[in-house]
Amino acid sequence: MRKNLHFQKAVRDRKWLAPMVASFLVSMILIYIATIRLGSSTQGVNSSLKQIDDSGGYFVEANLGEDAHSGEAKLPRLAYLISGTKGDSHRMKRTLQALYHPLNHYLLHLDLEAPPRERLEVAMYVKSDPTFSKINNVHVVGKANLVTYKGPTMVACTLQAVAILLRQSKDWDWFINLSASDYPLVTQDDLLRVFSALPRGLNFIEHTSDIGWKEYQRAKPIIIDPGLYLPKKSDIFWVTQHRAVPTSFKLFTGSAWVMLTRTFLEFCIWGWDNLPRTVLMYYTNFVSSPEGYFHTVICNSQVFRNTTVNHDLHYIAWDTPPKQHPTSLTVKNFDDMVKSGAPFARKFAKDDPVLDKIDKELLGRSDGQFTPGGWCVGSRENGRDPCAVRGDPAVFKPGPGDKRLEGLLFKLLAPENFRAKQCI
Repeated sequence: MRKNLHFQKAVRDRKWLAPMVASFLVSMILIYIATIRLGSSTQGVNSSLKQIDDSGGYFVEANLGEDAHSGEAKLPRLAYLISGTKGDSHRMKRTLQALYHPLNHYLLHLDLEAPPRERLEVAMYVKSDPTFSKINNVHVVGKANLVTYKGPTMVACTLQAVAILLRQSKDWDWFINLSASDYPLVTQDDLLRVFSALPRGLNFIEHTSDIGWKEYQRAKPIIIDPGLYLPKKSDIFWVTQHRAVPTSFKLFTGSAWVMLTRTFLEFCIWGWDNLPRTVLMYYTNFVSSPEGYFHTVICNSQVFRNTTVNHDLHYIAWDTPPKQHPTSLTVKNFDDMVKSGAPFARKFAKDDPVLDKIDKELLGRSDGQFTPGGWCVGSRENGRDPCAVRGDPAVFKPGPGDKRLEGLLFKLLAPENFRAKQCI
């Protein structure tokens, strides 16, 4: 009888043992799968970090001497945001024509200050152009945003544009924000060819932690941007209270014009770390937040802080100190623009004669036509646009801006310059 009771108890214990073992095995399998997925999702970031730490193949000197014309290096794709306001529709179309390339993506945004007629004019231009319709890489923001020059609405507008471009396409490498008053100084063929020799993990963003007078006049004051809650544009206003400078992260400032990697912008939009959201909330009440948001996020991130090239890729002529407003460029600035090696310049007055000089001498572009390049076929006979039909985008020949841009990158990525200027 006693043996029978022991036998029954052993049977009951075995009934509990089997489900427990099965549950343990299932748990281990799930943990293993999750580990594999996590490892694959961070593989790209870790690979970029490895490249950064390995100076042998990272700096541009090691790559620009190679024959990038052979087509072995995969050509990058760029995603552009071109933004404007009232009266900018004509300038926006001209800038787009000068920048257009079938490999890239373009998003146009005229803010709410522009009348509906102007926004419709830009939308109809994009819709009616046969090249845009065929390639389908130019889009217009339909629901325009109210943008205040000094407020956080400009950052919100930029983040929305990034989100749209991320959703529209998975094949671009860098994001570039431009104003309708900006203009290219090199062809897109030259820009894509030169950047095909660079690691895709580089972020071009002018930054500094030496904020100086901005600590008292911008970091400590608290501002309210009415553009966040009113339908009509009005200036920001200050509240009486001041706040302390942040201690959980370090403030950085710099140029509002950037060339940022897709990986970093996914970090800002998706935010697997809470840093981008925390900094965004802080900059909601910050004067001139476009000059600090991306800079503060990237330089406080352990993953991305060593990927920064301290330059905004623009030629800009500033007014007298404190250099807060760029002067309008004219023919007098042409030689300096060329010598700078920068791929972009700002700002230009509408239809200033220097734009025609840039078209003729730097871009080889005729009025109302795209900048020609390796993707163009056909001739200019009978006023035809040779770029109206897509050619072979793999055919890239060095243009007049090729060596100038290479020279700028040689200087920026030289070891003594690159590492000395990273998030300092």
